[in-house]
Amino acid sequence: MDLYPAIDLRGGQVVRLAQGEAARATVYHDDPVAQAEQFVEAGARWLHVVDLNRAFGDGDNDAAIAEIARRFGDRLQVQLGGGIRDVARAQAVVQLGVSRVVIGTAAIDQPALVDAIVQALGGDRVAVGIDARDGRVAVRGWVETSAVRAVELAARVAGQGVETVIHTDIARDGMLSGPNIEESLAVQAKGPRVIVSGGIATIDDLRAVAAAGLAGAITGRALYESRFTLVEALAALAV
Repeated sequence: MDLYPAIDLRGGQVVRLAQGEAARATVYHDDPVAQAEQFVEAGARWLHVVDLNRAFGDGDNDAAIAEIARRFGDRLQVQLGGGIRDVARAQAVVQLGVSRVVIGTAAIDQPALVDAIVQALGGDRVAVGIDARDGRVAVRGWVETSAVRAVELAARVAGQGVETVIHTDIARDGMLSGPNIEESLAVQAKGPRVIVSGGIATIDDLRAVAAAGLAGAITGRALYESRFTLVEALAALAV
């Protein structure tokens, strides 16, 4: 199982949003490149980066993302989400050094866009973020909940060639309440590899995700608040 320490960027800072709400942001680091370096030195092989400015439509963090990829690209891969709404942007972030792009709301609104990005980059370089509230997909920065069920979207994008889904239970995101493994397994049963996001609070949570046969886990707040270290987590998963 792959472990993805999270770096959420807003205004050039590393932040975490509680349940995706911009008004409930906690700043964890002023220097995202330094934060990435800490994760690399601890043994990270992947980073999960979200450009919240792009997601909310009020700027970007391209310079920080490019610098992370430039400095550490020989030791880790970057998975990037936030505001990837067309093929040109997907190709541009790959040029920044990103290994995998994450499509969010556009996967529901524009199925043809998923096809186009998969064709341009390959299914292994594309993930779809399925952010669910009570089993239904939330869109537009989690402000709206659609009528589409998470498992339905997973089946559709897998059929389009997408190999990876990032499944987030919004009610658990940033709340340290434990992951929703049951729903993540239901999503993975539709075909894609599933990376679990939301609720990871302990190393036992990570062990449970691995034991369930899920492909990966994203962890943010638990690391930043020293619930466990990345070294401890990677060591536990290596056993």
